[in-house]
Amino acid sequence: MAFSLEDYFRTALEGKLFVKMPEREDEYLTPATRLLEKRREMAEIEHALRAQKEEFQMKMESLQQRREELERKEEELKDSIFKFDKFLRENDSKRSRAEKKADAERLITAQKEKEVVRLQEEINLLTLRREKLGKSVEKYVIFQKYLQKVLEKSEEFQEISEMVNRFNTLLATQAKLVKRESDSQETMEQERAQLHQYTEEMQNAILQLNNKLAGLKIKLEKAQSTTLQLEAKWAHILNTAVKKILLLGQIKMATFNIFQILTKQMRQQPDIPLNDPLGQLDQ
Repeated sequence: MAFSLEDYFRTALEGKLFVKMPEREDEYLTPATRLLEKRREMAEIEHALRAQKEEFQMKMESLQQRREELERKEEELKDSIFKFDKFLRENDSKRSRAEKKADAERLITAQKEKEVVRLQEEINLLTLRREKLGKSVEKYVIFQKYLQKVLEKSEEFQEISEMVNRFNTLLATQAKLVKRESDSQETMEQERAQLHQYTEEMQNAILQLNNKLAGLKIKLEKAQSTTLQLEAKWAHILNTAVKKILLLGQIKMATFNIFQILTKQMRQQPDIPLNDPLGQLDQ
């Protein structure tokens, strides 16, 4: 059910503004008076309603203004918070960059300090070297003077540098000759070592061959002894065999003679072979 603000205010104002006349007085009012009274009441109600509307409108406008003000302040607060947060982040970033820059500067400073110390040490070393070179120059000045005197008396060289180059060449040649001699000596030592090793190997081989030869001689002597024993046995066997063969021949001849005598006495023709004494004996 729809309910408007106008109906609400009208109902509220009617209860407050409407004054009911006593019944006895209404009896004496004319219809025109009653109409005017009703119009007056309606005018008062309309006036009160407009006043309430205006007051309500003013309150609504005030509320709207307060709402807008609150929204504006809220936006300003959000913007302030955002700016403050951004400010904090920027400060953190700046502080971080400043700390990194300070660390980098400290590192660069430390490196430069180390470089200064190193350069100072190099300067000290170079100073010491210059002093040593100065002393060496003073020491070798006498040699330069000596070379200058030799150059003045020499017809082969025109400059000291030529003499120094010739001297360096002779030194290089001497070094080559020494190296060649050393290499030759080393080669001879190697060949001598190889010869010694070969001699030892040959002596060991000869010793092994002598040992083998001694073993073979022992085996040969044993074989010769065995051969003599076998030959003696063989000779004994041959002699025994010869004796037995002679005896067998004599037995065969005797058997054959007896067989012939008997066959002649018995006047029989023998059909037994001559080399069958057993058959002859059986006959």
